[in-house]
Amino acid sequence: MVKVKEGVALASLTTMRVGGPADRVVTAESSDELIAAVREVDEAGEPLLVVSGGSNLLVSDEGFPGTVVQVANRGVRVKESSECGGVLVEVSAGESWDGFVAQAVDSGWAGVEALSGIPGLAGATPVQNVGAYGQDVSQTLARVRTWDRLRGEVRSFANVDCGFGYRHSMFKAQSHDGAPRFVVLDVTFQLALADLSSPVAYQALADALNVSMGERVPLADARAAVLSQRGLRGMVVDEADHDTWSCGSFFTNPILTAEEFEQLEHRVGDRLGAGVRPPRFPAGDGCVKSSAAWLIDRAGFGKGFGMPGPAALSTKHTLALTNRGSACAADVIELARAIRDGVLDVFGVCLVNEPVMVGLSL
Repeated sequence: MVKVKEGVALASLTTMRVGGPADRVVTAESSDELIAAVREVDEAGEPLLVVSGGSNLLVSDEGFPGTVVQVANRGVRVKESSECGGVLVEVSAGESWDGFVAQAVDSGWAGVEALSGIPGLAGATPVQNVGAYGQDVSQTLARVRTWDRLRGEVRSFANVDCGFGYRHSMFKAQSHDGAPRFVVLDVTFQLALADLSSPVAYQALADALNVSMGERVPLADARAAVLSQRGLRGMVVDEADHDTWSCGSFFTNPILTAEEFEQLEHRVGDRLGAGVRPPRFPAGDGCVKSSAAWLIDRAGFGKGFGMPGPAALSTKHTLALTNRGSACAADVIELARAIRDGVLDVFGVCLVNEPVMVGLSL
C-alpha cells in the first residue's frame, strides 16, 4: 500500500544526512504503485524527485518543493538457470544492493562480488553504472525495465541500449520536466554459476587476497576482502562512524585526453618533483583516467581536511566528503567547491561531482 507523509526532512532519506523538507513523500512498495505514484505527480504538473537509497544524493537545505517518490518495491527472482547459460536474475529496484550481492555470493552466482558493500538500492545501479574494484554493473546487466515518463509506458532496454560509460548511462543523461525521464522498475543480471569469482581486476584487491591479477578466488573470499577494503576507507555505512555519513566518492576520476594528461604530468612534476607521475589508467578512445583521490591529496587536501563548520573529508579516504554530525548542505557545498577549485588551481584538472544535486550546484 502506498504510504504518504508530508514535511519529511530529506536528510532522513540520504546517507549524507543533509537536506531540507519535501512537501510530500510517497513510498511505493510495488512496481504498479511506483508507476501510479509517478504518473499522478506528472499529471498534476508537480515537481518530482524519485529517491532510491539516497546514497548518491545531495539535497539543498531548502528541501524540495514537490513530491518525492521513494522506491520500495522488493524482490529477487530467478528467471532462468542452467549450467551453460548461468543464471538470469531479476532484481526489483527497491531491493538492497548489498543484500542482493550477499545473496548472489551465497547462491554461487558470480559477477557482482566485487560490488559488495556499496550502499543504496538495485534500481540506482544502472543509472550511474555503479562500479568498484574492477567490476561495474554493465558487465553483467542483461536488461533494465523502466517507466518512461515522456511516453507514458513501460519500456525495457537491453544492455547495448543503455549507453553505459564511466559512471554514466542514458538513464542519467535523459530528463523530462526537470526529473529523470526513466524510472527504473527492476534490473536483470546474467551471472555465472560458479564457486569462484570473476577474474580479480583491481590491484589493491589482488594484494589483499594475496593473488595475482586475473586469478579467481572463492566468492565468499572476494566479498570479504572487498568489504574489508571498503571498511578501511569508511565506505561501508555505519551509524556510529561519521566517515560513512557521506555520498561515497564525491568526485569522479577525471577522464583526460592524451594532451591534457601530458599537461597534468608537467604540473605534477613542477609541484612535486620530476620523478613523480600521476596515476594513469586506459579509458578508451585514446583517453586516460587518473585518480581524483590522488589529485585531491597532492593538492593539499589531506584526510580529515575541513573548512570552518561540521563538514570535512573522511579521516580514512580523501575522496569522501562527510558530515561530522551537524553539517548542512551549504557546509558540504562550501567544502566541495574549495577542493574542486584547489585541484583546478594546482593541477589544471576540474573535478566533477558524482552525487546528484537537488537545488544545488558546484
